[in-house]
Amino acid sequence: MKNMDSNIFDLIKKANKTTLNKHGDLITLERAIFLSWWCDKGDCAFCYMSTQKNKIKNPQKARRNVNNIYAEAEMCKRLDWNIEFLSGGYESFTTSEIKKIATTIKNITGEGVWLNTGITDELEEYGSEIKGITGALEVANPKIHESVCPSKKIEDISNMLDVAGDLGFKKAITVILGLGETLSDLDYLIDYIKDHKIDRVIFYSLNPHKDTIYANSSQPASLYYAQVVTHVRLAFPDIEIICGTWIDNLANIGILILSGANGITKFPLFKMFGTKYGKRVEEEVKWSGRKLKGTFTDKNQLGPQKSEFTPELDKFIKRYVKESLKNKY
Repeated sequence: MKNMDSNIFDLIKKANKTTLNKHGDLITLERAIFLSWWCDKGDCAFCYMSTQKNKIKNPQKARRNVNNIYAEAEMCKRLDWNIEFLSGGYESFTTSEIKKIATTIKNITGEGVWLNTGITDELEEYGSEIKGITGALEVANPKIHESVCPSKKIEDISNMLDVAGDLGFKKAITVILGLGETLSDLDYLIDYIKDHKIDRVIFYSLNPHKDTIYANSSQPASLYYAQVVTHVRLAFPDIEIICGTWIDNLANIGILILSGANGITKFPLFKMFGTKYGKRVEEEVKWSGRKLKGTFTDKNQLGPQKSEFTPELDKFIKRYVKESLKNKY
């Protein structure tokens, strides 16, 4: 698969039909909830956190207030957004703290959550509050992975995912496109998904961060991104595929949905809600012939400026609602 297939549009058409047959026409809005802006490893070459490790003197101060986290989860429920996963850098929270956060979020939303909190050998500590475990594969090329993610060994990620499956958890991987991989690496990615019985693949396009080696890199082309998603969809008709794009690349959404995406992610929810950008997301879904689960524009769904779960969340809920209400097209 070294070159772009000449019949890419035929493949997209086939992938679209496969997705509709297997998954229906519903597209989800996905929201990753971050626990902290600190990572003890902090050496992934593309990651914003790699630029912060030497700047943050007290990692505890990089942790989010847990009530703010719970308020964000409550807002996702109101807007009918899915929680993509809980995400936090290494050593930002302990396993028992993450379990407590996940349990509380399940009480708020009624659903268990996915985790993307790093490689761990403590999966047995978790229960029904966890829906699945995400491994940060990050790049579909093991040599590049070794270079850009030196502290996250693929073998350790793979072992964690295999254990997660043995414990009854679903399994996901994240893959960033634009880190130097090529279409020829699709064979490796497809084999990895097959070998480790992955249930969910989350694709992102590179977001070049200042002060990283990718600062002057460009994001991957839309049809390259689509090509990757198409091949994964056709190889795995039943798998769940989530695609992330950025506010400056919203035009990617339609083609990614037609290529096999079940959900879309990587949006600044409260900054985009009720704006022309939120409207554009909904338009992309509409013109791809899909129905959207959740809303990016209906301000009635924001609800009251106080928590429906506990008064401890009121000040955070108020801020989220007020921020979203003041947005305009």
